[in-house]
Amino acid sequence: MRILAAGDEFVGTGLLIDAVRAEVADAEFTQLSLPWPVEPFGPVAEVNEASGTEEQVIEALGGAEVAVTQMAPFTKKVFAAAPGLRMVSVSRGGPVNVDLAAATDAGVAVTFAPGRNAAAAAEFAVGLILAAMRRIPTASSELLAGQWRGDYYAYANSGLEIEGTTVGLVGYGAIGSRVAKVLLAFGARVLVADPFADPAAIAADGAELVELDELLRRSPVVSLHARLTEQTRHLINAEKLALLPEGAVLVNSARGGLLDYAPLADLLRSGRLGALALDVYDVEPPPADWALRDAPNVIATPHLAGCSRQTAERAARIVAAEVGRYARGEKLLNVANPDVLK
Repeated sequence: MRILAAGDEFVGTGLLIDAVRAEVADAEFTQLSLPWPVEPFGPVAEVNEASGTEEQVIEALGGAEVAVTQMAPFTKKVFAAAPGLRMVSVSRGGPVNVDLAAATDAGVAVTFAPGRNAAAAAEFAVGLILAAMRRIPTASSELLAGQWRGDYYAYANSGLEIEGTTVGLVGYGAIGSRVAKVLLAFGARVLVADPFADPAAIAADGAELVELDELLRRSPVVSLHARLTEQTRHLINAEKLALLPEGAVLVNSARGGLLDYAPLADLLRSGRLGALALDVYDVEPPPADWALRDAPNVIATPHLAGCSRQTAERAARIVAAEVGRYARGEKLLNVANPDVLK
């Protein structure tokens, strides 16, 4: 079986090849190395969040039957140029770099890697919550700049403990549910708003399922973990932000589109919002004139929540396992275009 391994600087080509060889010992490989994340991803033809060009992929395929990748663009043009291609296995939580309609028309199964970064993203979210509640990054940067902020010990400036605090989680999928378990172990009270979650599972975990407005009113700390869809875009807007308790902490490490960023700077300056911790943005990277650059009590990281070595290794194993199932004629588990199997 001829396989294209199109890796990048995170899920590397060598990592993909080693994982696939453990499943398909006699595989033959063509290789392509892509520049992400050293160079940002972007739209390529009709697909989003891809790295590299259509021409690079077409040349690298070289008659491959299967392709494994994280970022390579698989477009109408690529599928048209690769009539022997039968499977594309994408090592991401969703195959946004693949034109699924074109893949289906070409008879190509597209698989993906759900849950690959759930542990990393959950840990990072908890880290942001802790950092925002206790002013850790701000206090550190001020100390390194020569300023000893003893006034942070004043009652009015003191941070919050997780223990005994109500934390609201918007979304209770693979990541949100992990965050809940950690927070509950810290002694938090956890509220959940998710119309698609299993109420029995939430109750069994020790959390409480409520409507979104109630969660916002009751939670001094809110962390976003919902999927981004047309229905959830700007789910947290100015109207919803107004429901938060005075001085609340807001964390978004899920998707930038879930949150309306426009009102945040003024809410921080007024103290209506106590702290904001972000790993995702409406525009990535944020522009030079970004309003939150000089707003108080902001923590901002460059979309790192899902980034860990274990995530890259796990992603490679997940796509390799799908290639192994394909090679053995077994049922594929994570197919993004199931109609192609008919």
